[in-house]
Amino acid sequence: MSDESQIVVPPSFVALYLAPGRTRPSAPRAEIAARHEFCEDLATLLTDTAATRLWELGVTPADVLERVHRGLLGGAAGVSAAEAQWVIRRLAELLQWPAPDMDAGPTRAAP
Repeated sequence: MSDESQIVVPPSFVALYLAPGRTRPSAPRAEIAARHEFCEDLATLLTDTAATRLWELGVTPADVLERVHRGLLGGAAGVSAAEAQWVIRRLAELLQWPAPDMDAGPTRAAP
């Protein structure tokens, strides 16, 4: 059994590679799997940083997520805007924080 067959890419991540009205992703499975692994690792690595910022700054989880999101969009993280949104949602999930509403402009927790 190959390592590739063991990688499970969630539909929420595959959706980043689907053009509106299309059912076939715009990138090969291996590329999507590699990008997912990178983004998952990034979200996992950011958990300690985000939790520390919450405590140090005394702000809300939504404020921390917004700051991290802005950092991801800066370009140095090596993720697209869509991947940055996915990372922030995954980060919130890992920290058991309210899910951010990414469609409302700045990152804010959904009610």
